[in-house]
Amino acid sequence: MIDYQKFVLDNGLQVLVHEDHTTKMAVLNILYKVGSRNEIPGKTGLAHFFEHLMFGSSKNVPVFDTPLEKVGGSCNAFTNTDITNYYITLPAINIETAFWLESDRMLQLNLSEKTIETQRKVVLEEFKQRYLNQPYGDVFHHLKGLAYDTHPYQWPTIGKNLEDIIGFTAADVADFYYTHYRPDNATMVVAGDVTLEQVKNLVEKWFGDIPKGILPKKGILQELPQKVKKTLTIEADVPTDALYKVYHMPARLHDGYLEADLITDILGFGRSSTLEQRLVKNGKVFASVGGYVLGSVDPGLLVFSGKMEKGQSAEEAEKELDDVIEDFKNNPIQKSILTKVKNQAEAMKTYESIELLNRAMSLAYYAHLGNPEHYQTEYEKKTRIKPEEILSWANKILKEENSSVLYYKSRA
Repeated sequence: MIDYQKFVLDNGLQVLVHEDHTTKMAVLNILYKVGSRNEIPGKTGLAHFFEHLMFGSSKNVPVFDTPLEKVGGSCNAFTNTDITNYYITLPAINIETAFWLESDRMLQLNLSEKTIETQRKVVLEEFKQRYLNQPYGDVFHHLKGLAYDTHPYQWPTIGKNLEDIIGFTAADVADFYYTHYRPDNATMVVAGDVTLEQVKNLVEKWFGDIPKGILPKKGILQELPQKVKKTLTIEADVPTDALYKVYHMPARLHDGYLEADLITDILGFGRSSTLEQRLVKNGKVFASVGGYVLGSVDPGLLVFSGKMEKGQSAEEAEKELDDVIEDFKNNPIQKSILTKVKNQAEAMKTYESIELLNRAMSLAYYAHLGNPEHYQTEYEKKTRIKPEEILSWANKILKEENSSVLYYKSRA
């Protein structure tokens, strides 16, 4: 377990402090509880767009990076379906600079027309370069749109299309900011060579007067259970066919999530996985293959994906994948295999806990899920899962009527 202490400001800002006096560094991590799931059709990509806006300027900070670099700090951020996370790493002696920078952009971000247009050009270029002009780059645009009918998970974080981003108005941007970038919608973690009393004083000084949000959040439409298999064929200028087969699975904190995670660990994680051994090492259709879960807060997707050898079809690849899945569902799981994947999970958890920044981000993420101690209890629960429980959930999830399949075909 990661040691922490917690307090909440009157404006709703939740603060966790993780003291580590073995280092002279500090991390200030702010997680905003907003991602692409909080968008609506026609306005997709706003959460990611804001990640860019937040590194522009605010009332008292003309260029965000400049004062941070002067005190030996660095920063970055990421956006996904559920959250937007910002972090600063710097010498602990200069931690107040991080408080000043983060408070200024939470309270009074520059939302001028010039700033919006500058970042719009950056995001549009990113969309084109990473998603439209890369081989297989638009896979999840097609796949998510196929798998989801109503939930906002139906579009990627970058946005559904260029037109949505082009259409953002100043009012759209301001409404998103004042709805989601409020202290009562954020979790702050301060970690490193700091003390609880020091952090309390700095948080109250820099964030105590920021008002909580007053604009209501929009409701999120939930997906109904899928009853019929869905398929989509796309042709593109890619080297070989590719196959993407996904199944709806339980939400992050619900029964079945960890079992689904173990299913993909066993079948599709690493060189010794079942899929790798049967379909790549001892097969002729797949050049590569893997499996994973998307890990979303609301009910998400369990994903199997692979690229074919030259001349092999995605349809034939699906047949081979299905054979492996059916064998898995109908045969006992070897104890040695389950022990291996659980040992891998333990090793990964240990590795992730070494870096101060990883500890800070983990505390923020699990606090946003409802309890920072989920970081430990989730892992302990995963290690106690029995083989028969995994197979039971495999037979609930890995059903054809619960699947969506993208055949990504090569024109070559």
